[in-house]
Parts: sequence; C-alpha cells; structure tokens
Amino acid sequence: MKFDGKRILSELLGALFAFIFLGGGTFFLYLMGSFGMFPLYVTRVIPFVGAALLAAVIAAMSEYVSRKWTRRIWCLFAAVSLCCALYAGHGYYEDSIPTIEADDRMALLYNYIPFEEESKVATLEEEATLRISTRRDNLKLDGATALYPVYAAFVQATYPERVTEREYYPWDNYYVQCNGTIEAYERLIGGDVDVIFCAGPSQAQQKAAEEAGRELHLTPIGREAFVFFVNSKNPVTSLTVEQIQGIYSGEITNWKEVGGKNQSIRPFQRAADSGSQTALEQLMAGRTLMEPEQRDRIGGMGGIIREVASYRNHNNAIGYSFRFYASEMEAEDEIRLLALNGIAPTKETIRDGSYPIASEFYAVTASRIGEAPPQETNERLAAFLDWILSEQGQELVEKTGYVSLKG
Repeated sequence: MKFDGKRILSELLGALFAFIFLGGGTFFLYLMGSFGMFPLYVTRVIPFVGAALLAAVIAAMSEYVSRKWTRRIWCLFAAVSLCCALYAGHGYYEDSIPTIEADDRMALLYNYIPFEEESKVATLEEEATLRISTRRDNLKLDGATALYPVYAAFVQATYPERVTEREYYPWDNYYVQCNGTIEAYERLIGGDVDVIFCAGPSQAQQKAAEEAGRELHLTPIGREAFVFFVNSKNPVTSLTVEQIQGIYSGEITNWKEVGGKNQSIRPFQRAADSGSQTALEQLMAGRTLMEPEQRDRIGGMGGIIREVASYRNHNNAIGYSFRFYASEMEAEDEIRLLALNGIAPTKETIRDGSYPIASEFYAVTASRIGEAPPQETNERLAAFLDWILSEQGQELVEKTGYVSLKG
C-alpha cells in the first residue's frame, strides 16, 4: 500500500476526536456513576461498553483495517454489550426484590412521628401524669429503629406539643432522633444524648464505653422476641434453635435439610453492633458465626466499598429482627415469621416465657466510670424513667405492640 501521509494524518485526527468524544463521554458517565447517579451494576459496565465502542468506531474509520477485521471488532462490541446488558439486567432483577429492613426503616419512622395527625403512635386515653412544660427541659433521646415507635409514644405523651410542622421529625429534631442502635450507642458514649432506647450493648460497645471512661446503665422497660423470617412462599414454618445455629454456622446449607425445598439457604445478617446482630451472636452460644453476605456500593470517585448486605427477600432467604419490626413488614405478606421449637412469637408466648428467644429492651444511660448513674443526679431524667416504668408508661409499651414488664 502506498504511503499516504494525508490519509494517515486524517485517520489519526479522526481517532483522536473519537477518543476525545467517546472516551470523554465514557469517563463522564462513569464519574456520574461514581457519585451515585447510576446503580453500581450500570457503573461497572460503562468502561467496557465505552472501550468496545471506541475500538469499533476507530476500526470503521480506518482504511488500514480490513472489512473482515472491522466486522469482527463490531461483533466483539456486540458481544461485550450483550454480556454487559445481561449483567446489568441481573443487577436490576436483584434490585427489584424487596430489601426488607433497609427499605422499611424510613417508612416506619414516618408512620410514628409524634404529634402528626395520621401518626400510628400509641396514645393514652387520659393526660400523662408527667408533662414537660418547656422545650429547654426536653431530654435528648435516640435509639434503635425497632424501638422508635415506643419512645415516640413516650414523647407524644410527655413532651410539649409541636409548634412548627416538622418539629418532631426524627431527622430534624434536636431532642428526639432515631439514628439506629450503632450510632445511638456512639452518641450516648460521646455524651451527645441523655438516654437511648435499645437492646443491650454488644461486647464492642461495652469496650468502647470503657475506653471512653464511661459506664453504661441499663433500665429494662419492656420485653420483645428475637425472630427469624423467610419469604412467604417458603414452605418451612418452624425451625429449632439448633437448626438456626446450624444455618448460621454454615453446617446446614440446604432447605431440604430442615423440611423445605431442595434449594440453597441464603442467610442474611445485620451490621456488627446492631441490636439484632448482637442478639444473633448471643444465640450462637460460642459457635462460629459464618461470614455475612456482602454487597458492593460505589464510594467517591469510583471506589468500591463492601458492606454487610441488607436482607433481600429471595425465595431461599432467611433473616432476623425483633418481632415488632418484623411484624410491621409481615403486614405486607412478603415474609413469614418462623416458629422456634414449635412456638410462634406472640405477645402471649413472650409473656409466659414459652417462646425460646425473648429478652428485655432498655432505656440506656451513661456516666463516667465510678460516678453515680445520671438518673440519680438528674431529676428530670429520673422522673422520665420512673414514668416509663409507671402504669401509664407500661401501657404505652403494650399499646405499641411490645410486652410490658408488668403484664
């Protein structure tokens, strides 16, 4: 072939412009995905599709690439695009399966905001015997998502009524927040709140408190069941505690081993130091807990961060939570609570002790090590905790859906 400088220069310029526009466009789209504009499964395929398209366009523009190789490169682009589409389609399918605990958190908080007209928060028929008259006397509260409905009921009964429309929204209010168990303990240990409503602390949270020179004080205010749930289409309705331990230690891996279908078991876990994860660790009684399923998410500038996957309601999945929180989701008929040792988790079986995994939940306070608990030195806090344990406070525990200590 005769050397043609103009043609080569023209093709080089064409390739440069293709690289600038297609390569730049690919980088821009990937950058947008890195900041959360697209799902992870879309962001991941962008570079492959962009590179394959760029190669195909440059080949088509060049007279030095034979038609045969140009067709092969376009076929390669089509194959790459198909594989990426299948990968993204699978990701879309996974995303379409309900993510129970993560997706339901905000809905639960919305449903129980104090002083809202359509709030589901429990109320007393008479005025509370404890009333906080001014906002400057409000105690700063935080807690587990599963317990927000009950301490929101305490707030509506005793705190000053709202003045502005969003005053008691848990993500706006200075005094009443709901950041979940992990952050609630962090804020209590850091001295940012007066009291939190949670399950008992994990060993890591106890150690964090000790390292900060703080001592945690637990006041039981009610009882609740730790429950396991499966997809409502799963035929398994009951497991033994030993079978649960076998599933979460990795010894039992197929539902047919416990009376179900011949399909692998997909056991989900919660983040470390969450209330339900601490309960699972206690249930395992020294047995090795298998590594939790992980999910990837995009961090800034395309970094991939791995974290514990939220429960996704596959037909073969199993997850766990506390009864009230899981029952809120069960109302949608997406999941079914499992009986343990043949005993269903109900208020009656929690009350009489027949359900095998029931425990107290707490109002937790903190003091410096060696000092008296704050409820012994803070009159407002002492009065609030005393009222929670009174007949009215325990009535709200029951009306919310938990089991009172005096029931």
